[in-house]
Amino acid sequence: MYQQFFQLSQTPFSIAPDPRYLFMSERHREALAHLLFGLKGGGGFVLLTGEIGAGKTTVCRLFLEQIPARCNVAYLFNPKQTVTELLRSICDEFGIPVAAAATVKDYIDPLNAYLLRTHAVKQNNILIIDEAQNLSADVLEQLRLLTNLETNERKLLQIILIGQPELRTMLERPELEQLAQRVIARFHLAALSQAETAHYIAHRLAVAGGRDEPLFGPRALVRIHQRARGIPRRINLLCDRALLGAYAAGRHQVDVATVDAAAREVFGRDAVVASAGTLRWRSALAGVVAGAVLLGATLLGYNRFTVEPVRAATSPAPRLAVAPVAPAARVPRVVSSAARDLQVTYQRLAQLWQLKVTGDETCKALQKENVYCFNGRGLTDLRQLDRPAILTLQDDEGKDYYAVLTGLTDTSASLQIDGIADTVSLAALTRRWNGDFSTLWRGPAGFRAPVSAGAQGPVSDWLAAQLAVIDGSPAPPAGKPVDEARVRRFQLMQGLKPDGIAGPQTLMRLASTAGLAEPRLHTPPVAARK
Repeated sequence: MYQQFFQLSQTPFSIAPDPRYLFMSERHREALAHLLFGLKGGGGFVLLTGEIGAGKTTVCRLFLEQIPARCNVAYLFNPKQTVTELLRSICDEFGIPVAAAATVKDYIDPLNAYLLRTHAVKQNNILIIDEAQNLSADVLEQLRLLTNLETNERKLLQIILIGQPELRTMLERPELEQLAQRVIARFHLAALSQAETAHYIAHRLAVAGGRDEPLFGPRALVRIHQRARGIPRRINLLCDRALLGAYAAGRHQVDVATVDAAAREVFGRDAVVASAGTLRWRSALAGVVAGAVLLGATLLGYNRFTVEPVRAATSPAPRLAVAPVAPAARVPRVVSSAARDLQVTYQRLAQLWQLKVTGDETCKALQKENVYCFNGRGLTDLRQLDRPAILTLQDDEGKDYYAVLTGLTDTSASLQIDGIADTVSLAALTRRWNGDFSTLWRGPAGFRAPVSAGAQGPVSDWLAAQLAVIDGSPAPPAGKPVDEARVRRFQLMQGLKPDGIAGPQTLMRLASTAGLAEPRLHTPPVAARK
């Protein structure tokens, strides 16, 4: 309803799980890493908990996309079942035929046979149970018994339990202690911080083609975080209703009063009053602490005693720096032929690496300098790689031209187009950018191909040395084979596919994390040039 009024191409705050709007906070990356680590942990239980709407399902979807091909997955999203019903559901999910089953044993026997048969052909089996806080104690005990089938190396069934915080409380019961001891990885997905909430909102608006001026004022962003408690689904509901309220009032920016009105409609008055009461209680407590500190300072005679940290705690929440950025819907107004030449743009990118190349095969020429081209897609990958890149843009006629991205913030980007620098908003950039990018990376001395397990030589030694820098451990002696387990651990923590192979993305992330001297994306100025 309000899309045209706010010049949006689509609804930005739908609660549907659209992958285009995926926002991976640091907490979500850690949750994914724990699931992937559990997958390699030899079986047992993996636990993921979080508030309603915190993003557990989003993390699970990403996890399913990264599961190796030789894994069989059973996914149950309705755990309110008896033991017999649950076993029937598991057999159905794995495609195990069960004839005229009447007892638990009638399901257990073919399930065990299936697990042994698939293990013999090097296949793994994963059971994922969503809303696991609804499992009864006897069903949880039956799940524990399912993990008793094992070999000398691993258990034959990996079980992932996903649920709300009360699931953690359930597993603390004495009667479930045996199950709790089999949890090999657990993670609680906390809410977004105030800064992450602002980033989340800016990201969704940019994907939806938002206009250049911010639709939410800085104080409104703070209030949204307070009312939604940093939970993504609540943020979506609140922002959607707030935009509708601003549209109804004919205002082009959401203010605090509109957020409060939307919160009363979406969450109910009691929820808003409770939230406000919590904030007042915390403020009053901070005031008491501040008074005690001041009194203590007076009694002790500290004339120059500083209480700046306490004043910061009792002052209103700071405004987030989400400054408007100049429009770039028509930047550049004239696109030269050089801006349409990909090879020329590659040469400009190479200059940032202090390299000079000519000719039509720039990527091939750069390999002589041990520098390689890498193609990727999406703003999230760009942020993670944190290096200048070539973006493919389109003019008003739909024709491609190219820009070098040199800087990036949460709301704006610095570009060089035909050698001319400009700063544009992300909303404007997404209207021109098709999502493709190309960047450069420098390989270790002697690099020729991705480094696999057991490899030896100078590249393997470099890889081990950088991993040691990150771990804070001594570098292993030269000539040792690649430690695949260490590579996998690093990949898990970086949100990469944990295949143990050090390819371009792993080596780029390794160079960034180890702090090697390479071109990075700088922070563009707040104000943008028109």
